Amino acid sequence: MLDLSTILAGFGDAFNLVNLFFVLAGVTLGQLIGAVPGIGPVMAMAVAIPFTFGMNALPAIAFLVGVNKGGLVGGAVPAVLINTPGTPDAAATALDGHALARQGKPEKAMKMALFSSVTGDTFSDIVLITVSPLLAVLALKMGPIEIFALMILAFSVLAGLIGDSIPKGIIAAAAGLLCAMVGLEPEHGTPRLFFGYFELYDGLPLPSVAIGMLAISEILRRLATSRSGMGATIEFKETGDPADRRVSFVEYWACRFTMLRGAVIGTFLGALPGIGSTAAAFMSYASAKQTSDDPESFGKGNLHGIAAAESANSAVVGANLIPLLTLGIPGSVSAALIISAFIIHGIQPGPLLFHQQGRLIYGLFGAMLMANVMNLLVGQFGLRLWTRVIKAPESVIFSAAILLCIVGVSMASGGLFGVAVMLVFAGLGYVMTTYGYPVVVFIIAFFLGPRFEVSLAQSLTLTRGNLFALQHNPIALVLLVCAVASIWWMGVAAPKRQQRRAAARAAEAEKDFTD
Repeated sequence: MLDLSTILAGFGDAFNLVNLFFVLAGVTLGQLIGAVPGIGPVMAMAVAIPFTFGMNALPAIAFLVGVNKGGLVGGAVPAVLINTPGTPDAAATALDGHALARQGKPEKAMKMALFSSVTGDTFSDIVLITVSPLLAVLALKMGPIEIFALMILAFSVLAGLIGDSIPKGIIAAAAGLLCAMVGLEPEHGTPRLFFGYFELYDGLPLPSVAIGMLAISEILRRLATSRSGMGATIEFKETGDPADRRVSFVEYWACRFTMLRGAVIGTFLGALPGIGSTAAAFMSYASAKQTSDDPESFGKGNLHGIAAAESANSAVVGANLIPLLTLGIPGSVSAALIISAFIIHGIQPGPLLFHQQGRLIYGLFGAMLMANVMNLLVGQFGLRLWTRVIKAPESVIFSAAILLCIVGVSMASGGLFGVAVMLVFAGLGYVMTTYGYPVVVFIIAFFLGPRFEVSLAQSLTLTRGNLFALQHNPIALVLLVCAVASIWWMGVAAPKRQQRRAAARAAEAEKDFTD
């Protein structure tokens, strides 16, 4: 365990003017980008990563965390005003937020979303700060065999939870592992799959792969489906009542149990790799509706619906870092991008991170708490401004984003070769998205590939290739059994349950029609 002096030094590093500036800049940029439908904080983080190359590690990572946190708050703005979520996480917020806005209370809806988001985010950050050091100590006791089994479990869960098909998820993971094999073989240093390009000796550049598959491919897809003369018209009748433009403490306190339940749901699901904030928001919303004394009011402007959705989707942000910092396994796309920033600055996430970079980690924790305060302050002053942002044409925004991606990748990779790799993977990401192959699984598998290969080689050496030797590693055996069980549960049992439910609904509809 870390001593108190290291913890205090880390928090002291966080609370200075330089980090305050970058956290504020990240939160402001995140809210701005999140308010534009279709972009979202993930794309903003992907574009911003190369520009953090010349920065110190703490302000760089704090800036990206600020973008991520601010993006979730900004995503609620178009969800409330024009019923078009700026991020998928805000889709549940739109159910009651837009209904409340149509009643002439858009500012009340946006402020409730802001307060609930900051509450859920702060709760998950506190859980992260208190739980992750203990998990890191446990993770240090795991050997190569246990780590290999844990990665198998992570791949199986990700393949099942992300996307609509487990076979497609497995294919995406296999493709990510294949691309991770480009360059020097980690055990013996033998070059492979470099096709005569010496630039690939160090492997495919992670910023080029991530930005190409996440940002550029999404921009191309959006531009291909965009229409001319885009822009949102926002017209709401003002009620004239000052109470309809603010959220009183009584109204906030009345939603305290809803926000607490949403924060717990978001924190729990966020700590599991691959589930994501969208699922957490809808689960929290459904739970709030089921336990409400007035479930019929949900979808008609109920503040509890906004509180449930926003507290849950924001709580995922801090919880996503739990598997990242303790095990080195990213739980979401945003966590995978934060890992990219760690690697750019020469830091390897995993259980040794708390021992080797304890001061940096607690500095990051301090920056996350500071980002929550900045989110609240910037959101209070920026909500009216962001309403104008959502009117910007997509063609202008996406063209500028493409230019920033090209400049950023060329800086991170040291030339135009990285840009060429980015464009190749942009095409691959576009094709994978079109045919339903999960890009998130590909990127996470690509990042974990070298570590997975080393763990596999070490496991084979320790067991001498004998599978029966796993009986001496009960933890690894349990993890492998869980991996097989998750594949069966999500790949075999879940489709059968869906078919039975569809058949039951069809039979009920036919019965109602005949009656």
